Amino acid sequence: MFIDIILAFLCALSFLPLTTGYCAYSYGRSFWLWFALGCVLPIVSFFLLFALLYRKEMDRGEQLLAEAKAILAADEAEARGVKIKDEE
Repeated sequence: MFIDIILAFLCALSFLPLTTGYCAYSYGRSFWLWFALGCVLPIVSFFLLFALLYRKEMDRGEQLLAEAKAILAADEAEARGVKIKDEE
């Protein structure tokens, strides 16, 4: 009974570092660095990563860059004759 509780706790505890590592990797950051940080400081690293990602997303330069990439992709698709759905 006690072993089952410990195993359940370890599985639940390993979920947060995996999630942190995956989110970091999907935004171009090191998976293993954020996974290790998530193992050492699970909750702190999770919120720290999302604060960094939020700061990057709210940066006006990043927003303009994303808009420019979308415009260029639409123009290239139009030049090739491929119809793409507008992002709104």
